[in-house]
Amino acid sequence: MPVYRLPEDPLFPPASHAVRSGLLAVGGDLSPVRLLAAYREGIFPWYSAGEPILWWSPDPRFVLFPEELRVSRSMRQFLRQGRVRITYDRAFKEVVAACGEPRPGQDGTWITPEMQAAYGTLHDLGYAHSIEAWEGGQLSGGLYGVSLGSAFFGESMFTRLPNASKAALITLVGRLEEFGFSLIDCQVETAHLTSLGARPIPRKVFLTNLREALRQETLRGSWEGLLACCSISLGPKTDSSATIK
Repeated sequence: MPVYRLPEDPLFPPASHAVRSGLLAVGGDLSPVRLLAAYREGIFPWYSAGEPILWWSPDPRFVLFPEELRVSRSMRQFLRQGRVRITYDRAFKEVVAACGEPRPGQDGTWITPEMQAAYGTLHDLGYAHSIEAWEGGQLSGGLYGVSLGSAFFGESMFTRLPNASKAALITLVGRLEEFGFSLIDCQVETAHLTSLGARPIPRKVFLTNLREALRQETLRGSWEGLLACCSISLGPKTDSSATIK
């Protein structure tokens, strides 16, 4: 399959035309119209500074279904301790900036200033959201992503306190399940997300699930008051062990 060069119009080739690595297309821009069109087709941007914009749709796709969330005993203990407080859309720019900070073993980051600005615009439009974990008054972890229909597309997460980002994600998944969300797109596989129950599924299956999710109304706007809660369910789903790119 060729790698497509995008036209000026916010149109994409079918995700199934991606090459083996998942790369589908190059070019275009990061306008809200194009970004939302990409997500609706199961496509996302991922590139480094100095590169043209690259658009991906990997096969398999790494997905966390809310009902399959696994919470280990140690994480249950951490959550019950109340060491961190979880908020929504309280510090979007700070979360994205923290996700973009270089990490050990990495030379740079794909969350360029242009990407930060683009997702900031999506946040202003009510499509992109942040979930924050606070220890006292300090931002200790969090994640951000895009919400369309009953799907949440996780973009990145960070932590400054062990387990803080996991606490943010676990709390988010519990709340989204209550609101009828059917899938959390994790894009590519990581051990961190595998431990929480995420798993690879064929891209064809992902796209079918996504089409169904997009039939639902988007929970658009600020999630600060809507998803805020003082506790989450720590039901029977667990992992016997002690223990989103």
